Amino acid sequence: MYKTLTDIRSALDSGQTTITDLVTKYLANIDANKNLNAFLEVYGDEALKRAGELDQKTKAKGKLYGLVIGIKDNICYTGHKVSAGSKILEGFQSIYSATVVERLLAADAIIIGRLNCDEFAMGSSNENSAYGPVLNALDNARVPGGSSGGSAVAVQAHMCHASLGSDTGGSIRQPASFCGVVGYKPTYGRVSRYGLIAYASSFDQIGPFSHSVEDTALIMEVLAGADDFDSTASSKPVPLYSAEKFEGKAKIAILKNTVDHSGINPEVRAETEKVIAKLRSEGHTVEEVDFSLTDYLIPVYYVLSTAEASSNLARFDGVHYGYRSPRSTDMDSVYKLSRTEGFGKEVKNRIMLGTFVLSAGYYDAYYSRAQKVRRMLSEQISAIFKKYDFILMPTAPSVAFKLGEKTSDPTEMYLADIYTVLANLVGTPAISLPLAKNSEGLPIGIQLMAEKHADAKLFAFSRTLMN
Repeated sequence: MYKTLTDIRSALDSGQTTITDLVTKYLANIDANKNLNAFLEVYGDEALKRAGELDQKTKAKGKLYGLVIGIKDNICYTGHKVSAGSKILEGFQSIYSATVVERLLAADAIIIGRLNCDEFAMGSSNENSAYGPVLNALDNARVPGGSSGGSAVAVQAHMCHASLGSDTGGSIRQPASFCGVVGYKPTYGRVSRYGLIAYASSFDQIGPFSHSVEDTALIMEVLAGADDFDSTASSKPVPLYSAEKFEGKAKIAILKNTVDHSGINPEVRAETEKVIAKLRSEGHTVEEVDFSLTDYLIPVYYVLSTAEASSNLARFDGVHYGYRSPRSTDMDSVYKLSRTEGFGKEVKNRIMLGTFVLSAGYYDAYYSRAQKVRRMLSEQISAIFKKYDFILMPTAPSVAFKLGEKTSDPTEMYLADIYTVLANLVGTPAISLPLAKNSEGLPIGIQLMAEKHADAKLFAFSRTLMN
């Protein structure tokens, strides 16, 4: 398979291949990797038909002409099923397309199917899907990460060239790290959330997976931009991310108590330190900076995100759309039974936690305090970016863990997001780059963050690290 979209375009232009051939090969790979459970639905006939139409196109080819892409099962696509990995939306068909889907199609991309995910994007292992877990293609006994595990594995196993996921607390970057691909979480508001089934609205962002920074940047040029359907979408002009170059040497901050955190795997720490040493040897400034709020990241994230989730998921009630319990006899039982039977265990846990922290007796003790800490985090990170170009840390505290290894301990599972939730709490862009491996050959992602709306600079520097 081709490494970049540029390679694909060159092969198409020279007649070495056709888009129909590309789609056919990806469909064969999907069929050969059914055991990974990455795809919930494959748009085979539709993708081949569109490929044939694009093969006939000779002029005005879109920016993503030749790109075969999969979309996470919480992104709406007109006339296609979308379930957010949940029984409560089983069989539901979307009546409109997400803005990102419209933009992909307008740029001549081909959507090949919808990808498995943790239910309502709640999870760090893709073991919470109502349709079964996704398996890591490198080791089928290990998780791919979550919640966008299907999106990561589809790219990892070459079942499509790129994919879209959503990132609420690391749901793109952490699976990218576990699967050895590039995963990008944009600045909050850089990509429209219209058509994304919400988990936590002030955290959620759609972003791409691919094998290269070049393709990630190119896809972002299409996805980013203002949208009349999303008032939180930024109206700032979209730069040519794929053309940006990083000049000179970078100033990089290492947050105290992150690389040397007690919960980090020794090999992940060692490989991160190797990357830091390499950067210093190349003349970049890498310095440790004080950061006193590391231990508050996970508690603050889960208090705030579950509070928003409890509100967002109230619409799934058995009345408006989706699953309705056949055992219900009156309005009260419709609500209770439909939600009890339709939602999975992890979703119920987070709804209950969110309802609790918003309740009258605990609002000030939990929710209000968490919002204050979120503001403190933003202030500290903004101060750091006044002196430094980037913040570097591991993407995850471990490599991909075994299936079932952490399901009995929710706290240990939540700690898998310790390095990724910060970018969502403060709204900055962040990328996971597959720069290292452990002694078993399992990928280790290195994460870089930049200040808000410095996506272009982040892409430019990331490209130098991948070359």
